[in-house]
Amino acid sequence: MNAAVSPVLEARALSRRFGGYFAVAEMNLTVDKRSIHAVIGPNGAGKTTLFNLITGVLPPTMGDILVEGTQVAGSRPDRIARLGVVRTFQGVRLFPSMSALENVLVGRFCRTRGGYLAAFTRIPGKAGVTEAASRRRAEELLERVGLASRRHMRASELALADQRRLEIARALATDPQLLLLDEPVAGMNPVEVQEAGELFKSLRDEGITILLTEHHMSLVMAISDQITVMSYGRKIAEGTPEVIQRDPQVLAAYLGSEATS
Repeated sequence: MNAAVSPVLEARALSRRFGGYFAVAEMNLTVDKRSIHAVIGPNGAGKTTLFNLITGVLPPTMGDILVEGTQVAGSRPDRIARLGVVRTFQGVRLFPSMSALENVLVGRFCRTRGGYLAAFTRIPGKAGVTEAASRRRAEELLERVGLASRRHMRASELALADQRRLEIARALATDPQLLLLDEPVAGMNPVEVQEAGELFKSLRDEGITILLTEHHMSLVMAISDQITVMSYGRKIAEGTPEVIQRDPQVLAAYLGSEATS
């Protein structure tokens, strides 16, 4: 396959069983580089389990996961993150007692030679340059997501929408090639949702591939290049937003009247 058109992520016959129940069953998924690919479906469809499999939070029962051709099925999350696959969570997972800036610096440590401690300690001759560069990058990312003025606030003091922005900034600090976003606009008002959508599109245009799951259908339809629909752990449809909105099986399983609104 030509490397210029190869996908950043492939899942082949990916399955995860809990007892006798398949949360994800024989899932085939291809995510192209420089795209926004949405995975949608009703609650319990298996979307978050799929994300957990891709990022190493859960091992698959069977199947393959390839990141630019490298098999990662069953690998530890830190190895997968070092390959450039990073995620945010449906339930915000920040360090609540740390400042916004410190949270982003934590995300940065996996890309620095000195590691986590070098980001927070001053070791003569070693930490200075790394710390300064990490701080500059963290400041840039906070500016990017609209949190520069709140960089010294504790994460626990931020509004939910700002906490979600902070999680995205922390994920971006790892220099991801594939960013997985799990319900990234939950709790945001319409203006904040629109701003988030513009951010996601700009990240795609800069070369970051985005895989997201989201219940906000107007956002999904507005920003996605490709949509995969899941129901009861299985893929039932895939295509562009225009194709998905007209798919009878999708309308029955999930979208309902929203598809035409």
